[in-house]
Amino acid sequence: MRLTLAACPVTVTSMPVATPSRTISAALGTDAIDAALASALSFGNGCPTKLAEAMRYAVLSPGKRLRPRLVLMANAACGGEPTEALPAACAVELIHAYSLVHDDLPAMDDDDLRRGRPTCHKAFDEATAILVGDALQARAFELLATQIHPAEAAAQCCAELARAAGAQALVGGQADDLAGLRPGATADDLEHIHARKTGAMFVVSLRLGGIVAGANPAQLAALTQYGQRFGLAFQITDDLLDVTGAEEAVGKRVGKDAGRGKLTYPGLWGAERSIEQATALIAEACAAVDQLPGDTQPLYELAQKVIHRDR
Repeated sequence: MRLTLAACPVTVTSMPVATPSRTISAALGTDAIDAALASALSFGNGCPTKLAEAMRYAVLSPGKRLRPRLVLMANAACGGEPTEALPAACAVELIHAYSLVHDDLPAMDDDDLRRGRPTCHKAFDEATAILVGDALQARAFELLATQIHPAEAAAQCCAELARAAGAQALVGGQADDLAGLRPGATADDLEHIHARKTGAMFVVSLRLGGIVAGANPAQLAALTQYGQRFGLAFQITDDLLDVTGAEEAVGKRVGKDAGRGKLTYPGLWGAERSIEQATALIAEACAAVDQLPGDTQPLYELAQKVIHRDR
């Protein structure tokens, strides 16, 4: 399934018209991110061969690289030099990959397919998958601490990523998601989970890009607003894809939420209203970064793609 606005008569006047952007060039696209990730996952003799192979399997598998791209886009939008933000881009992708490896474990979401390939614990084993997550998390903070300059920016990046990945955000959201929502739960209850489980990593990706660019508090606040709205719209479309997406396109099992009785946005609102809400959120996200000093076009373009994605 490809989500399209044609399914729902919504008029959005504040959405800028996308035109090709030169700031985030091919040199700073997924190829550059993948090269930087491969370099970050090159270890010396102290790392066991199987562990290194499993880490690369988990991180370098085909993917959208959405979070690291947000780091680079936010950096450009704040007038920075995106190449300087590549270590931060790698750090957020390593945290994201670790969270997926752990989420897929039998004790968690119990998934056997990720990005169109067997999940890490299926390709290797459960113990290795747990260690992969542990090592990826440590490597993420090592990259920030040693490759972001000046030291004050590195410290702020470490603190913000730790908070976004911790008990009050990513991990806490996953814990609540595993526990399930009480009968009669509302959209606000669902948003509270996804703002932490999914949204926090989108927000911190943008903020790290801004921090590396030297963004001021107002600019960081604008990036935060974009990330919050972008993240919720992304989750709504993710729920829609689980209902009507094709497994081959999505790259993971679909229909599993309904099978487990999980509350989702289409389950609460239906497909049409879910698309309406996602569309409105994307318009708000784009408006939030309208006054940033650099090139915001890539952020506009990416936000629009969320509505039309099929994976």
